Amino acid sequence: MEIRVLRYFLEVAREGSVTHAAERLHISQPTLSKQLKDLEAELGKKLFIRSSFSVRLTDEGMLLRRRAEDILDMVDKTTDEFKALGEISGGDIHIGCAESDGIKHLARRVKVVQAQYPRIRVHLYSGDRSDLAERLEQGLLDFAVLVESNDLSKYNYLPLPGADTWGVILRKDHPLAEREVITPEDLMEIPLICPRQGLQKELSDWFQEKVDRLNIVATCNLAYNGGVLAREGLGCLLSFDSLVDTGPDSPLCFRPLMPALHSKLFFTWKKYAVFSPAAEVLLNEMKEHYSA
Repeated sequence: MEIRVLRYFLEVAREGSVTHAAERLHISQPTLSKQLKDLEAELGKKLFIRSSFSVRLTDEGMLLRRRAEDILDMVDKTTDEFKALGEISGGDIHIGCAESDGIKHLARRVKVVQAQYPRIRVHLYSGDRSDLAERLEQGLLDFAVLVESNDLSKYNYLPLPGADTWGVILRKDHPLAEREVITPEDLMEIPLICPRQGLQKELSDWFQEKVDRLNIVATCNLAYNGGVLAREGLGCLLSFDSLVDTGPDSPLCFRPLMPALHSKLFFTWKKYAVFSPAAEVLLNEMKEHYSA
């Protein structure tokens, strides 16, 4: 399976048309069609459902698209790293970030690095803890900012200052908005919107035996989207403070949990990782300000 052919396959998948993909790739349509048929023959699976004017992916094609995107991300990242060897005038750094106001500490250090090396570019990938950990393991990320409930024993890491406070984001006209704090009993039977990973970790410990009585109507991996659901009255969102607009002009408010629940963030990287010059510069900057 050639890298070039995977790029052809992805272009067709994105365009939904062999003709349009061939134009973008600057090759003839018959050549592209043959490459796709050869790829299907090599894999022994049909990748496209073809019609007169378009193509769409089969289930096998969808699987290959996900794998091809990861493979090509790794190829491009490796190519960029080798181009940057021996010079630190520029380079790309790939960082996975959990949703948190604590990312500001990373941003401050990136700002310092870019002031010295303006051609260094940082690429942020947002996701939940399992997604970030998986991409870090695969080498698709140089670093990841992870919540403390992850198993950090297999990483090197630096703790970031402060901690995020868990609470409930709800409409200001909701009966619970009159409370200063929210207890586990307050949330029994209330429609809840939960982080996709949250109840597997610290929140399940916080609810303890009451977790089985929760009325979870939705889950999300981005607080902003969960906030939209809460704003529209679908339910109350369990989230960190400062991730959703709860200001004077917002219909939403934030109420902290009681007993209080906090989560720390850690700047992490794989043990024995080999970094590009650009990533090494950022790591040294982080180490100088945040001790392990």
